[in-house]
Amino acid sequence: MNTENAQSLVLGDVEIIRVVEWQGPFGPAAGIVPEVGAEVWKDNEEWLAPDHWAPESDSAVMALQSWVLRSGGRTVLVDTGVGDGRERPHSPQFHRRRDDFLGSLERAGVRPEDVDVVVNTHLHADHVGWNTRAVEGDGEWVPAFPNAEYLVPAADDFYYGPANGYGNGLQEEDRLVYEDSVAPVHRAGQVRLWDGEHRVDGNLTLESAPGHTPGSAVLRLASGGDRAVFVGDLVHSPVQLLEPSCGSCFCLDAGRAAVSRRRILERAADERELVVPAHFGGAGAVEVRREGEGFGLVRWAAYGTE
Repeated sequence: MNTENAQSLVLGDVEIIRVVEWQGPFGPAAGIVPEVGAEVWKDNEEWLAPDHWAPESDSAVMALQSWVLRSGGRTVLVDTGVGDGRERPHSPQFHRRRDDFLGSLERAGVRPEDVDVVVNTHLHADHVGWNTRAVEGDGEWVPAFPNAEYLVPAADDFYYGPANGYGNGLQEEDRLVYEDSVAPVHRAGQVRLWDGEHRVDGNLTLESAPGHTPGSAVLRLASGGDRAVFVGDLVHSPVQLLEPSCGSCFCLDAGRAAVSRRRILERAADERELVVPAHFGGAGAVEVRREGEGFGLVRWAAYGTE
């Protein structure tokens, strides 16, 4: 499958479908990954542009996307994007967005009722938005995937939930996100909280990788001789492969995130896991190798066509 909004590849017995909600310049490169110097972007312009960096505006290029995994006879959706009609006054790119994400899923062969498992790698606005949809007429938020179990990191659910004052009340948007995209799924009885490690099926395992948020997680795929790791927001831009100690501006605990990032990338390099970040543009996934204090690129993902 290779359409405007969906691409696919197969690893072992698992089909992976990438569904892109949006892609383009997201913000100043120096603002997204503040500790990476301008020279790193310029020295690597040949492969960073145009999929990951727009030199003319010095903007980081990012994608909002989800991943559908057909594994063990079930359909697993990894992260659910921004969502429609959300009040996100502090995030102009997300505020009251309207798009056809569910339509893109259906064109990729995935109806909402077909999804068996939803994985939220963490509870930021751009990873949980399509957890829910608004009921026409009354505006009530209900689960967008009525038959799915939603796997939510327990540490994030506590941190961003009402018991901890919606992230200690530091950002009003955290309350809005939880109330429209997480709480309705709790009320429907579809949430399963987990911590440490959680086996999804024989091919897929969730693993805690804290720092970006308290409960940030990665999803590991092992099927046959193939390996992949969906790293969520451990890596926002490919420059963090070159400079893995450098966090993004969105990390709650940059130091802890750097430890998780290095651990996950080292294992990915050693075990030849395809690294699948939440926001990479272009091919969206890459195989890496150890290179000095950082990591080099072996090859980008190759998608098949129908």
